[in-house]
Amino acid sequence: MSAYAIGNLFPPARLDDEVLTYMERIQSTLDPYGGRFLVHGAAERHVVEGEWPGSLVVIAFPTMRAARDWYASADYQALLPLRTRHMSGDALLVDGVPEGYDAAATAAQLRGAQAAG
Repeated sequence: MSAYAIGNLFPPARLDDEVLTYMERIQSTLDPYGGRFLVHGAAERHVVEGEWPGSLVVIAFPTMRAARDWYASADYQALLPLRTRHMSGDALLVDGVPEGYDAAATAAQLRGAQAAG
């Protein structure tokens, strides 16, 4: 089952050279873990609910283990401060849903669990 690294980052108006170096090098840390960008900043976006003050990043991995191993890897941990010294944000690793996922079936299970008590 796929997993995702999701970041809501708050870049300054002018990116520090270290952030640009981070961007130049991040893909080499993702490659061994099968990571690939799905969204990277999204120049065009349309917020339809709530607020979204940051810059969205979504990276797909083949599994949660791959995502965790990438984040904990020596290569990524050495690179990470180049971004975090200059840009705040939030990041998480999250499982995707399995092939054929059915939200209605999940709702039925939740209804049953809530009715049971």
